[in-house]
Amino acid sequence: MFDILYQFKAFVLGIVEGLTEFLPISSTGHLIIAGDLLNFQGPEVNTFSIAIQAGAIFAVCWFYRVRLVKVITGFWKPSKERQLVINLIVAFLPAAILGVLFADLIESFLFNPITVAIALVLGGLIIFWVENRHAKLNIQPRVHEMDDMSARDAFYVGCMQCIAMIPGTSRSGATIIGGLVLGLSRRAATEFSFFLAIPTIFGATIYSLAKIFLKVSTQQTFIWTTNMTVGFTVGFVVSFLSALIVVKWLLRYVSSNDFKAFGWYRIIFGLVILVTHYTGIVAW
Repeated sequence: MFDILYQFKAFVLGIVEGLTEFLPISSTGHLIIAGDLLNFQGPEVNTFSIAIQAGAIFAVCWFYRVRLVKVITGFWKPSKERQLVINLIVAFLPAAILGVLFADLIESFLFNPITVAIALVLGGLIIFWVENRHAKLNIQPRVHEMDDMSARDAFYVGCMQCIAMIPGTSRSGATIIGGLVLGLSRRAATEFSFFLAIPTIFGATIYSLAKIFLKVSTQQTFIWTTNMTVGFTVGFVVSFLSALIVVKWLLRYVSSNDFKAFGWYRIIFGLVILVTHYTGIVAW
């Protein structure tokens, strides 16, 4: 039976993923909260999350399609394209290693709205600290363009990305704000965060699908339905389109603005979750 409510939930979650994946406000955290509010539950939830994340990452691939073609064709000779690939591999490895070792443990204990709320508030405070520090000391970027990054810069950004394993922290927030601390310009940090998302999310997708396939093949945890197929497709497409809008907008935004607005958003949103939880207004 075709479930309109299921499709509506898929539509909303696709928008949430697309709008938050590349902003420093935590897409995983927002998906946990939105899924809790929508009562989006079931054995297919993890697979659905993978589908809509893939939609967001394809938006980046589409936006940078010309550069990605240059990377593929220019990798075979010494060039800035080869250096970019090296930097991405170096930055990807820390989170990949820790993800394989601790992802299940973190998901079991930290994937809940309260953890997300606390991480949102703390992340917002960190954004204010970094921005105020840059303004007070008049710190100028050491690396102006993404292509000027060294492998060491990339490794340190990759270490920052590991912090985002805690839901509510934000992968893009950790890499962008971490990049600013390391001396990258706002545009360099933002663009490298976009490119780093490609191997990171694709890697997480393949790893998660392998685990789900193994679980389904041995336990038959759920039966695939047409309703799920339509819902996954809706979520993927909506996530792709909304993420494409965000990527274009954010690159324009960082050219003349700091990240304090995102800090305010994180703090206010996190406090709303905590207040509604401890007053009993919402049973998170």
